[in-house]
Amino acid sequence: MLIFFKNLISKIPLPQHHDVPITKLPFTDVLHDEPRVHRLSQDDPAIHQDTTNTKQVHSEDATFHVLIPASASNGQLCKTLLSSFLLNYPPPTLINFGEVFTGDNWDKGSHAGKIKGVYNFLNENSQVHNDDLVLVIDGYDVWFQLPPELLVKRYHRLVQNANRRLQKLYGTMAKQVSSEGTKRSSTQMYEQTVVFGADKLCWPNAPDDPACASLPESTLSKNSYGENTDKDSEGYNNRPKYLNSGTIIGPVSDVRAIYKRALEKVDQGFGAIGDQFVFAEILGEQEYGRQLSNTKPHISWFLSLFRTLNPFQLSLPVTTAVKNITLVPNQRYEYSIGLDYTSLLFQTMTHSGEDIKFGTYNNTSSRSSNQRKVLPLDVLRARPPYPNNDTLSTLMTNRILPLSHSLDKLPSHDQNTWLSTPLASNVRSLTVPTLLHINGDKSLLDSWWPSVWFQPYARALLRHYMRTPQPFLWGTVGGQEKMWDMRGGRGGVWTPDGRWLEWGEICEGVEESVFGDGKGKWGDEEGDGRTWNSFGKQVTGKVVGDN
Repeated sequence: MLIFFKNLISKIPLPQHHDVPITKLPFTDVLHDEPRVHRLSQDDPAIHQDTTNTKQVHSEDATFHVLIPASASNGQLCKTLLSSFLLNYPPPTLINFGEVFTGDNWDKGSHAGKIKGVYNFLNENSQVHNDDLVLVIDGYDVWFQLPPELLVKRYHRLVQNANRRLQKLYGTMAKQVSSEGTKRSSTQMYEQTVVFGADKLCWPNAPDDPACASLPESTLSKNSYGENTDKDSEGYNNRPKYLNSGTIIGPVSDVRAIYKRALEKVDQGFGAIGDQFVFAEILGEQEYGRQLSNTKPHISWFLSLFRTLNPFQLSLPVTTAVKNITLVPNQRYEYSIGLDYTSLLFQTMTHSGEDIKFGTYNNTSSRSSNQRKVLPLDVLRARPPYPNNDTLSTLMTNRILPLSHSLDKLPSHDQNTWLSTPLASNVRSLTVPTLLHINGDKSLLDSWWPSVWFQPYARALLRHYMRTPQPFLWGTVGGQEKMWDMRGGRGGVWTPDGRWLEWGEICEGVEESVFGDGKGKWGDEEGDGRTWNSFGKQVTGKVVGDN
């Protein structure tokens, strides 16, 4: 299997890309405020079914955690961290940071270590609760583009739409709601609570593996890429429909269960192939089990009855084997996993470079009564991308990075809108992704970085972020302000054992790679060299009171 993996990876052709200029988007009718999803009509029987007992996904007032598996720092990790800071995501937790892997496998055991590290954090950390929301992203190739408020709201919307589709496809099952058995209700047969990014290629699993062969079709239009849609052997013109393990979001309880199953597969030896293989196989088994229950009339009644008692385990009267998969009795295969087919949350870049266009939405020259460009309403209504002058003036006396006219210059007030901000848009799915996962062609990590909207002002924005009082309150839910992360902290990261690492500690020496402005070392641009962290502790430069 490992030989197959290596051969497959070596045969994947990578597209050639060049620097992406910032232009006005030339296409019309491209972006809209809602993704294209299946909607139930009043005549659909599913709309009249009782779903009041459907499992409640993550409460919107629960804590939000960001986990980044990364054993060492470099310029690419610092780009990921910078993007999370500037958009006010909670301080990330670096999983396995500082750990050295020395295994015998091609990755020295780092992929298995990634699975173990995330699982241990979700399972053992006292500040992590079942209904919290957790986002797990790759550490060296992910850039945030939109604020966390949008990510959370889009996640809820995506899950709700997916559950409508699942109810229509698989229906409901009876559920006893009283101990006497006299009152019954119905609940969905299958639900979605966890979302992975979607990939155009199925790898490194074999083509006849359920991870590749048993997955449902993408929700994108069947002619998204014209006549050649889904017929491209190299994948460039195919709709994303396969799991990519680099981006995951969902309730802690459900994500932890998936990682627990992944650990079981690691113990069976599959960790040597990589975490991508492991998670794709978990999804493949889930989808194969769903299809089996939906297409085998002679056992579907049995499965429905069994799920009434235990909705997670798939129990078959006999062992059933088909194409690289064996479903065995009393093994759980249902994990509520789904994919982000439209890149509303996660833009996976495998063979998708030509799907992305950077540009602004303030061009009115092509607008008419029938054709106009539309920025998604959630982006249009989001807080402005840049801090305003009033905010800057209140921070002039702040001892953390005192205001500098040469270092803190930001766009003018009339440019402080999302309409005039260059955004990466997917011209096929018609979305503005919340984050970009730059897998596949790694040259894009350097050639695209200057095109990201905040990069030309990255140093000034980071300085402003460091000055902003913490804890950062992201908004109100139920009339109360809610914190992203109860641990607090700004401009740094946490480790699973509770250590706080400042930006200057993690990213010293990579300033030019990240900022690209020629202004030198962070915190020492104008020769003072004294900076404080968000807890009020001086972390660089001459200590106050020294001679």
